[in-house]
Amino acid sequence: MTPPEAPFDEPWQAQAFALAVELHRQGCFTWPEWAAALAGQIAAEADAPYYEAWLAALEALVTERRLAAPAALAARKAAWEKAYLTTPHGKPVEL
Repeated sequence: MTPPEAPFDEPWQAQAFALAVELHRQGCFTWPEWAAALAGQIAAEADAPYYEAWLAALEALVTERRLAAPAALAARKAAWEKAYLTTPHGKPVEL
């Protein structure tokens, strides 16, 4: 029997998915609002990988709803990039 295909290729994809679900659960946006944001992002960048569109849509909603400032998101992304680039191969990336 073939094992089932994993729904996510990378841990960050599962985390982005979980964050969107949790923000919806907390009432930050409705599921139709989320679906529209994701569809808009996919339409805007049709060649982008699915979870990159997912993340971009999530970032757009978060800034639109003022749940996080764009500068704070940019700083967090920069911190993750630095951590990723400086973490030895095979070790978990941590901030």
